[in-house]
Amino acid sequence: MLEEFGSQLLSVVIIVCYITLAISILLLVIRAFKGPSNADRAVAIDTIGVNMMALTGLVSIQLVTDKLNDVVLLIGILLFIGTIAIAKFIEKGVIID
Repeated sequence: MLEEFGSQLLSVVIIVCYITLAISILLLVIRAFKGPSNADRAVAIDTIGVNMMALTGLVSIQLVTDKLNDVVLLIGILLFIGTIAIAKFIEKGVIID
């Protein structure tokens, strides 16, 4: 009985998290296109990447697997490199000197 309640609660919480992440990503895409400055666009793109990491983590929880943990780390590494490249482009105008 308690395991069934926990399973139902987990599925409801995962659905709520999916909806929240979808709304967040939608608003961030709007900010990335409309942003008043390039810095706002860079922050929006960076936050979209963080939301992608959260989405991958949720899928991993829902599928009850740990195989996607490497994917979360890979997204984080690529996101960091992308953020550095965007910051360098905003500061100097070129990525590679």
